[in-house]
Amino acid sequence: MVDWDKLKQDLILDEGLRLKPYQDTVGKTTIGVGRNLDDRGLSKAEADYLLENDLGWVRVELDRKAKWWRNLPEAPARALVNMCFNLGWPRLSGFRNMLAALEVGDFDQAADHALESRWATQVGNRAVRIADLIREG
Repeated sequence: MVDWDKLKQDLILDEGLRLKPYQDTVGKTTIGVGRNLDDRGLSKAEADYLLENDLGWVRVELDRKAKWWRNLPEAPARALVNMCFNLGWPRLSGFRNMLAALEVGDFDQAADHALESRWATQVGNRAVRIADLIREG
């Protein structure tokens, strides 16, 4: 019978453990313990796990930096989480006027500020959908 814990340690020793993508010895994009992303990719369950984990980080960031976000109605809160997921808090924090309008419940103004940004031109229809969610507030 295989001792799976020992095998895992053997594989970590042989393959290494890399938490960011890298090119392996034959040029394949690899991550973790020898996961060949070019040929194998991720399963839906793995992608869902990563998404849940990332959303957890977004919630923590918003709780730390914009505590008021949890008092928003559902649609604008969802819009803000979407933007934070996309941009990360450091870049989202640059949307000072939009954030200030959200905090006081001026959803039309917040949506306008979101659409006036360079980000909106970069993400196109995503920005329009997010602004529509904000206006629903």
